[in-house]
Amino acid sequence: MVKNRSTKSIVKNIWNVVFFAALLLLIFSAGAKAWMLRQFLSIGLFKGEIKKADGKGIATVGAFTYQDANGSTFSSSQLQGKVVLINFWATWCPPCRAEMPSLERLYQQMKDDNRIVFLFVNEDDDFNKAKAFVSDNHYSFPIAMPASNIPTEMFNGTLPTTVVLDKEGKVVMKHEGIGGYDNTKFIEQLKSLL
Repeated sequence: MVKNRSTKSIVKNIWNVVFFAALLLLIFSAGAKAWMLRQFLSIGLFKGEIKKADGKGIATVGAFTYQDANGSTFSSSQLQGKVVLINFWATWCPPCRAEMPSLERLYQQMKDDNRIVFLFVNEDDDFNKAKAFVSDNHYSFPIAMPASNIPTEMFNGTLPTTVVLDKEGKVVMKHEGIGGYDNTKFIEQLKSLL
């Protein structure tokens, strides 16, 4: 009887240690947080959606410049006439890391359509970290870094933020926070803008 209580106590203590170790891992590890959030994405908890209030986007936003991974500088004004999906992200951001697989799948499905442009704007202080992160995770989407101020109608500092611009350069979607973008509904909405 005493031995049985002792065994139960040991098992209980082991489970307590496991629980607190997992909790600490989730608190301090960006990778663990990203994994947990990715599980929520996989069950459809966070879905990207283009919500058209009255059929009109926000007024056309001002241009900004960005630098691609090769060091070339471009202006967002060069993208008019195309639908543009812009994702603002950072390597240290767990929700950003969690939504990356869905964005990669979306990019893979639509990358050959020259009517749409994908722009993944990294907000890390060190662009080399972003390049290494993309390479280490075998992502193929194009990354860039801002080379000027981004209009606040597009990005106010919240990571991740995903923006969709229509062909006229109007914001038709601005989603702050994690989202799953490879679902059928979002892809159909995106294609309807083409």
